[in-house]
Amino acid sequence: MRNSTVLAVLAVLALLPTSLASVSSTIIRNSRDPELNSTLDAVSFTNEAWIDVGYVDNATWIGHVMFTPFARTFWHRHEGGSSSRGGKPLRLHTGDTAWCPPGIVHWHGADECSYMMHFAAAYGATEWLEEVSAEEYAAKSDK
Repeated sequence: MRNSTVLAVLAVLALLPTSLASVSSTIIRNSRDPELNSTLDAVSFTNEAWIDVGYVDNATWIGHVMFTPFARTFWHRHEGGSSSRGGKPLRLHTGDTAWCPPGIVHWHGADECSYMMHFAAAYGATEWLEEVSAEEYAAKSDK
């Protein structure tokens, strides 16, 4: 029994280099377009923020957004789905995930004393609304 086990292991090991040789890695090339990566405009952001787009097509946007202290988006909603309007802002911590259902009006950004970067995926169109007021921004939840 022991000899057959050893032979079986040796047979598998003998086949291993052949099996591994037929396996190949796949590299997904960086799809970033320098034209899409830029400082964000005052039409939909307060203070300074940058965008680093990883992927975009006619229905999807995926990328990183970096906010300087005090920077934030205007109120907005996503067609395909953050504090919702009328609710108390939520403080996110490293590693947290926020899900905002489709059509919910919300904003996101950094607090007064820190930078904030988030990875975002948006599906469908984004409808930009008015600026988040200083009073709304100041009403953030405690740490």
